Amino acid sequence: MSVDQAQEAGGGGEEEAVTTLAAATGVRYYSVAPGVRLNVRSGPGTSYDITRTLPEGAKVPVYCQTPGTSVSGYYGTSNIWDNISNGEFVADAYVNTGSDGYVADRCS
Repeated sequence: MSVDQAQEAGGGGEEEAVTTLAAATGVRYYSVAPGVRLNVRSGPGTSYDITRTLPEGAKVPVYCQTPGTSVSGYYGTSNIWDNISNGEFVADAYVNTGSDGYVADRCS
């Protein structure tokens, strides 16, 4: 999707802005594990507050990745956390990135 297409979609508010940013920066979207409603947290670990829960079948952009709490999930055990929006992280063990390692730059 090009930036123009994302902007023309309209009515998406914050979600539209994230989609536009992802298209402009070349960020890839990845599928959340099948049958999983994934908790989104305010930081890279299970001790951080849950800010929302993603529905089954969700796809997430991965802007950067950072180490945090180790989590055992659908795709194994990992301490990698994916930044999917400003101040929002999900455990990489539930995201189908196709890799056991980092697929994006480390968060600064």
